[in-house]
Amino acid sequence: MAPVAWQAAYLVSRKDETTDAVTLVLGVPGWPGHLPGQHVDVRLTAEDGYSTQRSYSIAAPDHGAQVEVTVQVVADGEVSPFLACDLAIGDPVELRGPIGGWFVWHPQSSRPTLLLAGGSGVVPLMAMVRARHEAGSTAPMVLAYSVRTPDDVIYADELARRSAHDEGLAVELVHTRRAPAGDGRPAGRLSRDELVGWVDRLGTDTDVFVCGPTGFVDAVADTLVEVGVPAQLVRTERFGPSGG
Repeated sequence: MAPVAWQAAYLVSRKDETTDAVTLVLGVPGWPGHLPGQHVDVRLTAEDGYSTQRSYSIAAPDHGAQVEVTVQVVADGEVSPFLACDLAIGDPVELRGPIGGWFVWHPQSSRPTLLLAGGSGVVPLMAMVRARHEAGSTAPMVLAYSVRTPDDVIYADELARRSAHDEGLAVELVHTRRAPAGDGRPAGRLSRDELVGWVDRLGTDTDVFVCGPTGFVDAVADTLVEVGVPAQLVRTERFGPSGG
């Protein structure tokens, strides 16, 4: 299969999500379309010809000639600080994609779905939540989102709105270091009992998508298989330390 070609893109708009995460809407003329869960490569080239690239999950369903990515700044990173802070409206970048065919969710699916996110691993899963909404689906879906503190919740307002109004969708926030005042769940890592509870709610014949740091993904995926979810139904996407 021929490699995916680089395409010219430009920044259309930006939105701050948290103190260190920003959503960028990129205009991509001739974009071929994508499925929720796929990602793109973004390349920057300096005036002296030096170029570097990073991979970013697509944050929204297919909307024609626009691609939405959410960038979390990596301290001392080479690409993410520039994209998040310095890329101006109309500035050019190069984009390659869509990439990936396994970690995808189809909006026409009526199967129960469990989404498990660690940190910025919520981005491709948010594309699935949004695609479900746009399709008018009421298929059972649970998004369990593990974050350090309430301030680290990307898409916080939209997730609260989707949880309140989208029939069949439940959003569960897991705060590992500091929980909000009045929260019924004390701060701590996602537990085996919580995973069992979500599997009991949806059933073991459930499509599962897990995305986040490698340690989080491996621990969650292993536990899900141990409690009876068939391994072939558990799709994973991992990320580790990078140059940012």
